[in-house]
Amino acid sequence: AGAGKSTIARRLAKELGFYYVDTGAIYRPVAYFFDLWGVSPKDIDGITRYIDELTIGIEYDDEGVQHMIMNGMDVTGDIRTPDLSQKASLVSAHAIPEVRSFLMELQRSLAREHSVIMDGRDIGTVVLPKATVKIFLTATPEVRAKRRTDELIAKGQKADYNKILKDIQQRDYQDTHRAAAP
Repeated sequence: AGAGKSTIARRLAKELGFYYVDTGAIYRPVAYFFDLWGVSPKDIDGITRYIDELTIGIEYDDEGVQHMIMNGMDVTGDIRTPDLSQKASLVSAHAIPEVRSFLMELQRSLAREHSVIMDGRDIGTVVLPKATVKIFLTATPEVRAKRRTDELIAKGQKADYNKILKDIQQRDYQDTHRAAAP
């Protein structure tokens, strides 16, 4: 978060007339779904118990903006909170193979069916390892935390730089130490 991936990917997709795919947003409805059921992202038994109740889809509006659909409902506006970001990272880190496979196939099918710019941490290494072009962006946790803090403040939300920095560092650790696609 905060390295500039989304900004550059959106701009490039618009310039090229491609779909912009925010792959991080794909895990958020999963985290949201399990959060609604009161199931921890680390509760593999709970995830297994309820996974058949979940459907995830992606739709695009006339401007090419991605909307996340969970069980037939557009949850795009509900899934962009710092708390859900952490839970989505945990879902990604602890996802049972069926969840990860389903979401990976969703991403791959988009790439097969459309010209896409995909924004995500493991796109070039795991999801689309044979992608024609791969761009890797990074920034220090401190720079990313400042960008995220500024973004939240600009939206009129409360933002605690130190908490955001800690959350980013924790998410980076989770994402780089997970068993599946670190």
